[in-house]
Amino acid sequence: MTPTQDYLQKCHHLAEVVSKQEALIQRAAQMFSQSILAGRMVHVFGSGHSRIMVEEMWPRYGSFPGFNPIVELSLTFHNLVVGANGQRQAMFLENTVGLAERILRNFDVNLQDSALIISSSGCNVVPIEMAELFRKKGIRVVAILTKEHSEKSKSKRTDGKKLSDFADLVLDTGAPAGDAMVYVDGLDTPVSPGSTVGGAMIINCIKAEVAKLLTAHGQPPKVLSGAAVVGEERAIALFESAYDEHAHRLARLYEKVGQK
Repeated sequence: MTPTQDYLQKCHHLAEVVSKQEALIQRAAQMFSQSILAGRMVHVFGSGHSRIMVEEMWPRYGSFPGFNPIVELSLTFHNLVVGANGQRQAMFLENTVGLAERILRNFDVNLQDSALIISSSGCNVVPIEMAELFRKKGIRVVAILTKEHSEKSKSKRTDGKKLSDFADLVLDTGAPAGDAMVYVDGLDTPVSPGSTVGGAMIINCIKAEVAKLLTAHGQPPKVLSGAAVVGEERAIALFESAYDEHAHRLARLYEKVGQK
């Protein structure tokens, strides 16, 4: 078996793991659609490479307003690798106690909101504290993590708690412990991670289920669509209206910030 064949075979396994969670995915979609139908937002957060899942949810082609992508560059700015704004600093900061509170301090959240927190290990401090803070505010939390990896990893919190301890619902990417899935002859460390593949499948399954629920309730979403599909004029109109809706929803998260 070639490395390509090996990786693709393991991706088939990830798809099987995701498909077995359909009922949980539908439950998550119910939570999220309720927030969006109420005119509120689903707060989506991930540090490190989990940022990829945040951007997969919104904004991109085939996605729609209703999601608040919380992306902190200090935790996710990977391309410089070393030097100023390097990876060492990002990995240090994602385990800084209290940073999640400072991030969330910027938003006026309420009980109609919901949250999606992504962390493959479920063991880094900032995403765990983010979920904990949402739960303390009475907001329902869905977590996407890698179950096997999380179970075999040690939490960076002093109390040992992990992301799963603060989630109402947990979804599993299906990737192995350590994430990398392919062993190459002569190399003792595996390559080619799988959590991004499994996570992206979960994100887009949720997205499709939410779109179905919104449409069934008479509020079909404004989907960012390519001109090759809907024509140039409608594509432009959809982009503009979707961004406007996002702005209006986001404005509600700022209007009472700091008020008791």
